[in-house]
Parts: sequence; C-alpha cells; structure tokens
Amino acid sequence: MEKELTLVVLAAGMGSRFGGLKQIEPVGPNGEFIIDYSIYDAIIAGFTQVVFIIKKENYEIFRDTIGKRIENKIKVLYAFQSNEDVPSNVSIPSDRVKPLGTAHAIYAARDVVKSDFAIINADDFYGRDAYIEAANFLKNNPNRDYGNISYLVGNTLSENGAVKRGIIFEKDGYLEKLIESEVIAKNDMVHAKSLVTKEEFEVPKDQPVSMNLFCFTTDLFKYLNNHIAEFFNNCDDIMTSEWLIPNVALDSAKENNVNIRIVKTNSKQYGMTYKEDLNSIKSGIQMEIDNGVYKNNLWS
Repeated sequence: MEKELTLVVLAAGMGSRFGGLKQIEPVGPNGEFIIDYSIYDAIIAGFTQVVFIIKKENYEIFRDTIGKRIENKIKVLYAFQSNEDVPSNVSIPSDRVKPLGTAHAIYAARDVVKSDFAIINADDFYGRDAYIEAANFLKNNPNRDYGNISYLVGNTLSENGAVKRGIIFEKDGYLEKLIESEVIAKNDMVHAKSLVTKEEFEVPKDQPVSMNLFCFTTDLFKYLNNHIAEFFNNCDDIMTSEWLIPNVALDSAKENNVNIRIVKTNSKQYGMTYKEDLNSIKSGIQMEIDNGVYKNNLWS
C-alpha cells in the first residue's frame, strides 16, 4: 500500500506589504495561482492529500477559486486558524488581530493531519524538485527525523528589496543553527541581518536557507499540544508574539530525540514579498512552460 503523504499549505496570512490575499493573485497565463503550481508539483511528486490552513471567513473564496478545480485531482481538506483556538488556560486578547504564528497554524490542523507531512507557504513558488525531495524524504525516513528542504540563498532573492530568510548552518548534513535574517544581495555575496540580535554578517550565494518547507512526522503534534500554553503564557507580548515553525522544529526535534536533516534543492524559489515581484514570478513560470515543465493551461 502506498504511503499517504500530506501537503500542508499555510494560507491564513494576509499580505500586508503586497496587499490583499496574495494566495489568489493570478500568476499563470490562464489565471492559475501559485497554489495551483504547488499542488500540481506535489501530485507529481507523490503527495496524496492537501490540507489548506485558512481563515474560516475565507473558506468560500478558497474553495471556489482553488479547491473545486483540484478536488478531482487530490484529496482536499481544510483547517481553520483562529486566535480563539487555544487551550482554556490561555487568554488571547479579543482585540488582537495578528495571527498567532505559523506553528499555531499547524496546531490548527491537529485533528485533520493524520500522516507524515510537508508544509509550505501558500504565497511561495518552490519548484518541482523541492516537492520530489520532500516526498522522497517522507517515504524513506526510518529514523522518523524531521527534514528541511533548503535552498541556495542566491536562488531566493528578490530584485525589489530585502527579504526574510532562515540562514542555515549545518553539521554532518543536519541542522545545527538557524538565524532568521533579512537578506539582500551585495556584490557577489549576500548581506544578512539577524531579525533577533540585529547582528550583520555576510554569506555566499550558495549558503543554504530555509523557506519553511519542513517535513515533519505526526510526532510534532504531541509537542504542539504540550507546549502551546507554555509559549503564550510566557511570551514577551501577548499582542504581538508569534509561535513560529523554525523554533518549534528545533525544540521539538530535541525533545523527541530526532535530527533535522538538511535536504538541498537547486530549485529557484519565487515569492511575493513585494507587489513588483509579481512580474518575476510570471516570467519564471512562463519560462517553465516554455521548457515543457507545465502545460500552458495547467489543469487542462
């Protein structure tokens, strides 16, 4: 029996700098969204179901614009991220608008995701090889490690300004340290500034970075259930603090006594940090179409 593989799509966020719902901005020649190409690549790679984590109020627009046209291609499920979805001993102020973070988004899918899974951002184009690497990792993981599909930082930059990336430092093929940073090209190097310590440093363009494409086993949910109250009851600012995947990945791997394997891809990543990035994404997808990777009408 083929192993069930789940792709979890983080799609509850709003694009503050880009404006509006980035996830439903057409990028393909026939109105395709980034999510369409993500799901198409995931199906080819061997994923058997997709879980969209969205805001409940966006359910209709997501199902009408995305879900319905892929429901006959792959099993589609939904989970809803809400600031009210916390344990009874956690109190989130009712006037907090900011979502509770990407780790909380995965927590929101705890009753839906029943198999080992990979996660992606809805507004990032990852490239087919990344999904193939993720599927191969999940299918061949006897030690039940976690995985991170890492990119060369030079393949993830925007022509329109600085972007946020997780700079990876590895040891023997496993994640040792991850520095969430703001990065921008500087001559033949990449200038980075830590989002936490504000330390500035430079890395080569082939430095591996995390784009939040992690592979997890279902063991992660035990950690999330056990630590969500601890995080929010002890966070610095209940109005702004976010529970984030990179921190949870490292902490839960340590608690579960597993490693985070670094799995490298040469795919080029496109994101929509800035509105001007849209043209780069469209050009990149058209190049893939011209090279025969995608059909001109994706789902035809």
